[in-house]
Amino acid sequence: MSGCQDQVVPKRKKRRNRKKMSSESENVSLDDKKEEQTKPLHTSMERLQVQNNNVQNVNVSRSAAGSNWEAMRQIRTTSASGSEQDVCGGKNEDDEKVQPPAGLSKSARLRQKRKTNQWNKYVAMDCEMVGVGFNGQEDMLARVSIVNKNGEIIIDKFVKPQEAVTDYRTSISGIRPHDIENGEEFKDVQNEVVKILQGKILVGHAIRNDLSVLHIKHPFSNIRDTARYKPLCRLVANGRTPSLKRLSQAILGQEIQTGEHNSVEDARAAMHIYNRLSKDWEAYLRRHQHRKL
Repeated sequence: MSGCQDQVVPKRKKRRNRKKMSSESENVSLDDKKEEQTKPLHTSMERLQVQNNNVQNVNVSRSAAGSNWEAMRQIRTTSASGSEQDVCGGKNEDDEKVQPPAGLSKSARLRQKRKTNQWNKYVAMDCEMVGVGFNGQEDMLARVSIVNKNGEIIIDKFVKPQEAVTDYRTSISGIRPHDIENGEEFKDVQNEVVKILQGKILVGHAIRNDLSVLHIKHPFSNIRDTARYKPLCRLVANGRTPSLKRLSQAILGQEIQTGEHNSVEDARAAMHIYNRLSKDWEAYLRRHQHRKL
């Protein structure tokens, strides 16, 4: 019996070893299956991490972006969603719902509106005239140009003559017969100019001559005449009335009126001179207005 037990024991051990080996092989296969199952998970986590990084980049410093931080955040959100689509290799349903940036914030829109109103508050005007009457000594409107504070043209029109022209003054005015023959009616141009100038600060050089040929008036307090601003006259012409050409050369470093005059060019020059001196000019007017009171 003892001999049989001695023979049985090794068989049992072999069986146990076989069971262990089979269980270990099963464990190895299970681990392999788990690794295979977790690979897609790891890949998706990596994608999610990339997406999170993109989302983190969307955060915009409010102090750095100012009042437009909301618009900047939306813009970066849109760009981040585009990169997410590239990473995942397909479209995201949420991406299709992303709306375009709303634009500027409310405060920025208000500032932009105030700035636009400020630009539109100032206009510069210049007119070209031809001679009528005996020897062309009297002035008649032939062309009127108005620009805004940025020098952009609001109107630039030739005016049909109201009476016979005796001197076109082409060498100075640049006006030729065919220019005004096809021009607009004086009354129509006059009404349009009145509408444009209403409530505006009018800039010009010897502007009272331009108003005279248009047969209109403008409030004196709303006129900025580069020919009558005393500090400028003292600076450039020793107190005398300087020409626009001289002012442009001295203040802007630009040469104008080298040949025939151009009313658009002259209006822009007057506006640019005012823009260069506007702070001192307005302060000067406030001081003298206070003295009168």
